[in-house]
Amino acid sequence: MKKPIKGSCTTVLVGKKASIDGSTMISRNDDGHEALDPQRFVVVNPEDQPRDYQAVISGVQIKLPNNPMRYTSMPNSLLTNGIWPAAGINSENITMSATETITTNPRIQGLDPFVAGGIGEEDIVTLVLPYIHSAKEGVERLGAILTEFGTYEPNGIAFSDQDSVWWLETIGGHHWAAVRIPDDAYVVAPNRMNIDHFDFNSADTLYSADLKALIDDNNLNPDLNGYNLRHIFGSASIKDTVYNNPRTWYGQQYFNPEIKQDPRDHDLPFICHANRKISIEDVKFVLSSHFENTEYDPYGSAPEDVKTLFRPIGINRNHNVHILQVRNNVPAEIAGVHWLAYGANTFNTVVPFYANVNDTPGSYKDATGTFDLNNMYWLSCTTALLGDTNYDFYVDMRNTFELEAMSAYHAIQNATDKAFADHKADATSFLEAANAKLANESLTRQTKLLGEMVISGSEHMKLRYNLND
Repeated sequence: MKKPIKGSCTTVLVGKKASIDGSTMISRNDDGHEALDPQRFVVVNPEDQPRDYQAVISGVQIKLPNNPMRYTSMPNSLLTNGIWPAAGINSENITMSATETITTNPRIQGLDPFVAGGIGEEDIVTLVLPYIHSAKEGVERLGAILTEFGTYEPNGIAFSDQDSVWWLETIGGHHWAAVRIPDDAYVVAPNRMNIDHFDFNSADTLYSADLKALIDDNNLNPDLNGYNLRHIFGSASIKDTVYNNPRTWYGQQYFNPEIKQDPRDHDLPFICHANRKISIEDVKFVLSSHFENTEYDPYGSAPEDVKTLFRPIGINRNHNVHILQVRNNVPAEIAGVHWLAYGANTFNTVVPFYANVNDTPGSYKDATGTFDLNNMYWLSCTTALLGDTNYDFYVDMRNTFELEAMSAYHAIQNATDKAFADHKADATSFLEAANAKLANESLTRQTKLLGEMVISGSEHMKLRYNLND
């Protein structure tokens, strides 16, 4: 088995009654260990889906069904360590994001250790998304695979359909538990075990068959009452207080500013209810955030040891951010929207790509390991790098760009939705044309932003001399 590659993401989940338009949303920053790792946005058609799957990292071999559905996917450009599809929406508008790396503890590892030849983040979307017809079915299929093949790492995985959002966390090598997120709730999940209070008798939970017996028979529960899976199977480390918990705290402060909490608290709640309906823009802000308006902002004016104390959500290791939305107020053919941006989230915008297509725009699909400003991955990374050199100077340009770009994307989406009834017969090609228009709009506006930053920033270079010339 090759050495596992560890990511460090942040997830936001939104139920249909918690969102501004009645849609379900699952979203995640796909963060890596390295600052740069080129990404692609593709469609995997049934003929391209493997039937005999073999992982690169673990070498596990799994026979897959012969009836895969089409799905969007976000693989690595460089396949040295496998596909790493990250997230997607299949042709029945079922979504999946995998994975959020989480934590474990030695008590469960001593009973159910990781499996060196099992599955991991590299594999999970490919093994599950093309074959599921509901979010719950996604939990059940992944749970069965985990039970049979095991896993070599701890992960959290999100699923959604038009009605529900589910969250699954792996436990040890073969066990797992999942929760249906209440329709009126949201979740902000960092790199730790997140599920807290768990009801084994609820219709809104699923779990490996012997999970309760595993806890009870091995004295794993530290609490006097109930079952808190975070306490039983997760961590409460010093690293969590600076790396994980503050991200949950900031997201919850954004959605519920009236509730005061400690950013280091190990027991910040898993299920939350916002003080307002949540929009795409809200989710993107949280996933781009770096503790703005607090002393912990790396771009702020606090002492260095304070402003760098906590790991921000938006970070240089953001490889992509995706928001997978399933809408309930439109025809099924246009219900699935794969919002996407590349690179560090401080200077990018998410673009609403329709998922019911057979191909994706070249500027989002064709990234390689070679730097190319005609590709959105490299263009976004370049803009973020320049913006990082003088955030206060460039941030107003970013804000104007974000407002104008998102307005343009919404206008294209609104026009496409309105015109769709006249194009149902050629739905796929109509939506591919809309996606191409969105991609061109994004590329043009991001290029314009970079140009404005270069032109204005050149006046402030340190290498200058003024002699009234």
